[in-house]
Amino acid sequence: MKLLISNDDGIFAQGIRSLANALAAAGHDVSVVCPDRERSATGHGLTLHQPIRAEIVESIFDPAIKAWACSGTPADCVKLALWALLDKPPDFVLAGINHGPNLGTDIICSGTVSAAMEGIMEGIPSIAFSLASYASLEFEPAVNFAVTLLSQLEKQPMAKPMLLNVNIPAVKQAEITGVAIARQGIRRYFDIFQKRTDPRGKTYYWLAGELLEDVEETSETSDLLDIPTDVQAIRDHKITITPLQYNLTCGRDLQSLQDWKFKGFTMN
Repeated sequence: MKLLISNDDGIFAQGIRSLANALAAAGHDVSVVCPDRERSATGHGLTLHQPIRAEIVESIFDPAIKAWACSGTPADCVKLALWALLDKPPDFVLAGINHGPNLGTDIICSGTVSAAMEGIMEGIPSIAFSLASYASLEFEPAVNFAVTLLSQLEKQPMAKPMLLNVNIPAVKQAEITGVAIARQGIRRYFDIFQKRTDPRGKTYYWLAGELLEDVEETSETSDLLDIPTDVQAIRDHKITITPLQYNLTCGRDLQSLQDWKFKGFTMN
């Protein structure tokens, strides 16, 4: 298959190099377009007020791989690839393998998920891959699963294009307990801004935070409570697959809002 791969960790990240090389070795036609530097937690930001540059990259990836380093965000990279760099659309847009998890509500800020989201917005099936550890460099189990998943999807295509958010636990392959189709969980932080002073005596702030995963579920997910969350499944050393969508409309509340009244305005 023809594959486009991007990330938010940058062109030199081991995760994207491992994924791209393995998929090329498996016989796929692989193109890489990713940021020229770390662009984590940029969400779906786009570059609008300055030019975007893309430089051909050699020697980092397998010689069969066409690669560009882009000055923009992860979403920029995919958009640029689809509309300017590639000769035809890919069969899949892939993002990752990310250095660190993309679980629960963290996906809102994730550049990795946003790169894949840009693909599905163009009607191309997309997958975001993340290794659930910032410290581990053991990407082999994640790479093996990615190759297996793409092989399966090549033989049994999706019924319709969708975005799959895949997280792989940072354990040895023999310790992975299975694969879970999971719903999105909740991850919140006690955000802490550390106040510091630079060498010139000026104040600046550094965003830190303490992770809080055990957050009470809301009633909005009550009909899905029998399905495990991605947060819990990763704790159980399971690979998680969560289908995501870009339509953020809260369907449950559409009807209740019809009862709102605004003086001087009519509701249609």
